Amino acid sequence: MPVPIRRLCVALTLCCALLAGSTACGNSEKTSTKGTVQVDAVDAATPSPSTSAERQKFAKTRFVANAGLAAGATYQWIVKPWKAGKFKKGAHGRRLALVKAGLAGAFTYNRLKAAQRNAQGDPTLSKALAPLTAGIEALKSLPSRLRSGDESAAGTFDDLINKVKDAGKSAGAPVKDQVPSASQLNGG
Repeated sequence: MPVPIRRLCVALTLCCALLAGSTACGNSEKTSTKGTVQVDAVDAATPSPSTSAERQKFAKTRFVANAGLAAGATYQWIVKPWKAGKFKKGAHGRRLALVKAGLAGAFTYNRLKAAQRNAQGDPTLSKALAPLTAGIEALKSLPSRLRSGDESAAGTFDDLINKVKDAGKSAGAPVKDQVPSASQLNGG
């Protein structure tokens, strides 16, 4: 059965976006050694606060932004299709839904790791998110579970996002869903 050109274009675009997002998530710190002097170079595009007070001042704001983007991506491209039955074997549009869910899963993992780093700048947030570290690490295996037909994987994403929201709310940083744009998904 021939595949329409539109589906091929969408699949190719999403695959390229996934590839670009995964390569953009590398470590920006590089270390080089010259003689006995060690030089650390950090990417100038990432601003860093100069004092611990500045780091703590914006920790909650950055946490809310990153967790909100993770929550929005999870709801839009994982939870909604899961509730609509798009991940069931034989469902119309299953492949496209799985590709979108895979991209959203990678994006969600990336943003939750960033939110976790942001929370370390605020003692209250750090304590609230500490129990969720293992759950965030467990998100790595969920895209493969979705592909294999395990429908409980989408529920796991939803549960973890709700726990992150509750942790933020208890620390005075309520998180609201923000659906990321296509450029944000590509950028990671």
